[in-house]
Amino acid sequence: MSGTYLGMPAFPEAARTSTKDARLRANLTRATHTIRDKRAAAVTELDDWADLRAAGKAIKDRTLARLDHYLLQAEQAVTAAGGTVHWAADAAEANRIVADLVRATGESEVVKVKSMATQEIGLNEALAAEGITAYETDLAELIVQLGDDLPSHILVPAIHRNRVEIRDIFQDAMGRWGRPAPESLSDSPAELAEAARLHLREKFLRAKVAVSGANFLVAETGTLVVVESEGNGRMCLTLPETLISVVGIEKVIPTWRDLEVFLQLLPRSSTAERMNPYTSTWTGLGPSKGADGDGPRAFHLVLLDNGRTDTLADEIGRQALRCIRCSACLNVCPVYERAGGHAYGSPYPGPIGAILTPQLRGLTSEVDASLPYASTLCGACYEVCPVAIDIPEVLVHLREQVADQGTGHRAERAAMKAATWLLDHPAALTAAERAASATRALHPRRLPLPGPAKAWSDTRDLPAFPAEPFRDWWKNTHPAGPRTEGNDPQ
Repeated sequence: MSGTYLGMPAFPEAARTSTKDARLRANLTRATHTIRDKRAAAVTELDDWADLRAAGKAIKDRTLARLDHYLLQAEQAVTAAGGTVHWAADAAEANRIVADLVRATGESEVVKVKSMATQEIGLNEALAAEGITAYETDLAELIVQLGDDLPSHILVPAIHRNRVEIRDIFQDAMGRWGRPAPESLSDSPAELAEAARLHLREKFLRAKVAVSGANFLVAETGTLVVVESEGNGRMCLTLPETLISVVGIEKVIPTWRDLEVFLQLLPRSSTAERMNPYTSTWTGLGPSKGADGDGPRAFHLVLLDNGRTDTLADEIGRQALRCIRCSACLNVCPVYERAGGHAYGSPYPGPIGAILTPQLRGLTSEVDASLPYASTLCGACYEVCPVAIDIPEVLVHLREQVADQGTGHRAERAAMKAATWLLDHPAALTAAERAASATRALHPRRLPLPGPAKAWSDTRDLPAFPAEPFRDWWKNTHPAGPRTEGNDPQ
């Protein structure tokens, strides 16, 4: 699988291509509208949804304020339960830790639970470089892997594929990765799911090592939590002898009582379910302590920073660390719906990716500097966020940082520079205003913008200039006289 996202040059360039893909647009529109309509219905079932949302926000903020305390508490609890905790400052260190742990078992393959953190660090590619094959077991992740593709959605990584494409991918690639798809495979969802189930079953039964992420880490007991809809996670978490979990440090929450809030917020916001079909929890090695009971005989927790500490230091930007990866913001975003996930150049697409990725990776690259502008600032993302992340606020905050370092859009920088000069020179501003008023009969009704921007300008009229500038109007309507406080138009 390629480790390069299609949007790496910059979001505008990638979006210019993806928005012309009619099939992609159709797939995204159908899927996002279906998910968000179901979510809206699930949320309205709860009279106290607003209170739950406020509680989720408060818990996350309280945890982030004392993150060091809760992480150390979690480490102590995991260790006491028989697990081993590793700390990874960045992606390279996390990948090295996981590769070393797998090699220590003597195995050359692992099965994986769907994990955003491992996508973020490029774990599959890092393991492949060490001669270790990672098999994705989530159905959508399997589709992406077999198709030599990249995820384009947080919850539904293969949202950009329709079932005809999925059937073709299964028939073409399954045999190269293991059990082949039936020759008579149709595009029926039931047949596709059965083909995936049979293909994965042999891997579940053979694998000795599994890699997971976690939705939550409960500090008071060291318990990790994974919620899912298919059961593949349960297979990975219980059958292999060694379990390695890579978890972002922001996933910690203080208590089980706090978990109760998020187990109501997450399923309704993500899959529009009252509760997830599978909620798996594990604490160290469990009661068996490595004996012949259920669960792994060795458990390793890799706590991942990778830019999170720097994000935490930003008083406005840190709210992105509240994210519980529900993807609700993607499903209501008009920009994501039209551009698709690949255009964001990151495993985190959509509105949350536009604020999280630039903070984790920095704003030095062209693609990261462009992401805060991948939004209309309509606010729909904030309205649906179950932990009340004010994404528009963070977007504007990051745009300010991009402008300060001079890495923003060239045309915008030129326009702002010209406006700054003009506003600093009153005589020039007055002359420009008078010229604009004098030539208003010659002004076009709409901006003659080229290329994709024409679709925007064609539906928006330019505001009409007044017959005279405000300064001239003031002088004409307020004859010179004694100056009093408040009558100076300057």
